Amino acid sequence: MLDKEFKYYLDHQDELVKSHYSRYVVIKDEKILGDFGSEIEAVLYAKNNLHLEIGTFLIQHCLPGKENFTQFFSNLLFT
Repeated sequence: MLDKEFKYYLDHQDELVKSHYSRYVVIKDEKILGDFGSEIEAVLYAKNNLHLEIGTFLIQHCLPGKENFTQFFSNLLFT
């Protein structure tokens, strides 16, 4: 699914936390496409401005530790 994007986040978590602390980043193809103050802002930007389909990009909250990437969100609200 989004294994490549998640691996990119894990491999770069420390530097991403430093540069995007507590922000929500949009990750696609191992690139940061933007950072936002909320998940909904990030999703809407990716969908409406970048014209990305739900399920083709990762929204990740940039915080230290592994607790911040153990949530699952459904895309039912955005279809």
